[in-house]
Amino acid sequence: MLTIALAKGRTADDVLPLWRRAGIPVPADIDDSRALVFELAGTPFGDLRYLLAKPVDVPTYVQFGVADIGVVGKDILLEYDRDVYELLDLGTGYCKLCVAGRAVHKNTRPRRVATKYPRLADEYFRSQGADVEIVTLSGSIELAAVIGLTERIFDLVQSGATLRANGLVVFDEVLDVTARLIANRSSYRTKRAELERVVAALEAVLAGQEEEMRR
Repeated sequence: MLTIALAKGRTADDVLPLWRRAGIPVPADIDDSRALVFELAGTPFGDLRYLLAKPVDVPTYVQFGVADIGVVGKDILLEYDRDVYELLDLGTGYCKLCVAGRAVHKNTRPRRVATKYPRLADEYFRSQGADVEIVTLSGSIELAAVIGLTERIFDLVQSGATLRANGLVVFDEVLDVTARLIANRSSYRTKRAELERVVAALEAVLAGQEEEMRR
């Protein structure tokens, strides 16, 4: 059985259509069910098990072999640095890791920065020569800047609608983020044929998309 860990939420929503176009079977109720584990037997890709997990947990499941492969954003891979193979950039779930805040603070030197990415935020501000206090939050990062807890936030931005709705602007675009296909190192050796079949199917779809864009 090939076990696939998917990040719940936007990543899964963006990836599942790609999966379907590649002909990789997906449980019919995976979009609507509250279940976290789904199994499909006898598919052209063998027996498949899907796990739906929080994005930050996907690389952990893959590293420790609970899942053979997984799909998660590049931001998570960089922040948590798990020991996995990165096989493919799926090009979905596109967003940017940005520095933002209230316009009034744009030209001021920040003292505190709110983020879900303390490691990446620390690396970025050190590279800018800024000595800041990193405030790690897990909820709506924008709130920290709105209420004045911090002068900056360091977070993912997709459309920018949430920033605009809260009177915030982007100061710097740090990193382009897309969903990545990752693999457990041991599985890559013991189930290589199965993994390469999945990769080949996805690569064919991605190549077709690139060809359409060039026309």
